[in-house]
Amino acid sequence: MTEERATRRLVIALIVGGIMPVVDTTIVAIGLHRIGEDLGADVATLQWVSTVYLLALAVVIPVAGWVQARLGDRNAWILASGIFLAASVLCAAASGIGELIAFRALQGAGAGLLLPLMQTLPMQRTPRAAMARTMAVMSVPISLGPVIGPVLGGLVLSTLDWRWLFLINLPLGAVGLVLAVLWLPGGRSGARTTLDAIGLLLLAPGLVGVLLALSNLAGGTGAGEVAVWLPAVVGLVLLVAFVPWTLGRRDPLVDLRLLGVRTLRASTVAMAFLGANLYAATFLLPLALQADRGVSVLEAALLLIPQGVGSLLARAGAGRLVARWGPRAVAISGFALVAVMTVPFALDDGTLALAVWAVVLFVRGLGLGVVLVPIMASGYLDVAPDRMPHASAFSRMAQQLGGAFGTATAALVLAAVTTASGTRVGFDAAFVVVIGICAAAMAASLALPGRRGVVR
Repeated sequence: MTEERATRRLVIALIVGGIMPVVDTTIVAIGLHRIGEDLGADVATLQWVSTVYLLALAVVIPVAGWVQARLGDRNAWILASGIFLAASVLCAAASGIGELIAFRALQGAGAGLLLPLMQTLPMQRTPRAAMARTMAVMSVPISLGPVIGPVLGGLVLSTLDWRWLFLINLPLGAVGLVLAVLWLPGGRSGARTTLDAIGLLLLAPGLVGVLLALSNLAGGTGAGEVAVWLPAVVGLVLLVAFVPWTLGRRDPLVDLRLLGVRTLRASTVAMAFLGANLYAATFLLPLALQADRGVSVLEAALLLIPQGVGSLLARAGAGRLVARWGPRAVAISGFALVAVMTVPFALDDGTLALAVWAVVLFVRGLGLGVVLVPIMASGYLDVAPDRMPHASAFSRMAQQLGGAFGTATAALVLAAVTTASGTRVGFDAAFVVVIGICAAAMAASLALPGRRGVVR
């Protein structure tokens, strides 16, 4: 078998298996309103169904490189898929909101292994000159997720219980496992290393503490309450302690020294803002349509499809745009378009026609579709192949942590303003937060590479 054919099969297997955690995010988002009604959860508690998934995903991402080196490419992928599928079954069987949140954390752990492996494996086999093109192909699941997720979610919830939102992962996951067994290489792509257990024990609870504080604040707990300041202080202390610990190790959990590479550093910061924007909007849009505009879950799903279609269409030409204009210009332009197309939601007083919502979401999707490729490809420009697992860890951690913070912040503003001024004003204020995140993302993108050294 030629190397090109083997790489093509590798990419197909990774896309089929990797689309599960992406689709799962959009499916669950469309069903949050129904889940909250069934399990008796308020908005502040309900947002943890999304936030804990992103947090667990981010915490596990640094371990992916060690798992890959320890088990080999194929076995690492099969393990990650198995965890994700088992957790999906447990989520479907949850009898209360607490159980669902716990099982979502396990599901996020499986996704935390899948996503960086999906990114690292093909990039380790791709010449530098073809990175943008390969990244555009591997970003297809992220584009298809917003298209497939709302449709599947709407169809499921219009005829079945919300628990089927998780069970539909099983057939796709089974196909992905078969392809992984047949087409993924069984060897190891990097040197075998030891797990930095102390680093993991510092990083994981540190992240959890900060997010727990923010979630409690979103639930209405005052900043001076123990439930807010104690986990915040503990989390920050652990994260600060993680820095000198990891800098002193030869085989760290996350190689912070790589942040000295300008392109990777700029890519990581921009990716955090992209994640915050993407997941905050994913949390808000279905809730706004159902709770504020009063549309059915199926109507909400159909209205969200144009954003995914726009993202998918734009993604197809993103690599060519990057080759012509450079990562910096493409990313800034994309974020600017997303910001402008979020303004109508922040100004909606209930009279904006739903057809206009669909058109705005389509154009917003075009913006989202072009920003990911220049940001992710830039992060690999000056990184050696054997350090790419660490680069993938930075990229994925930044996106998921940004998503967790963005979701929690949007929920905080939504809950606080809704209590004070009503539902509609609450959603308007939350969408203003999303616009602010877009502005910060544009500023962060100024540090991305220009046309010099552009990957094609």
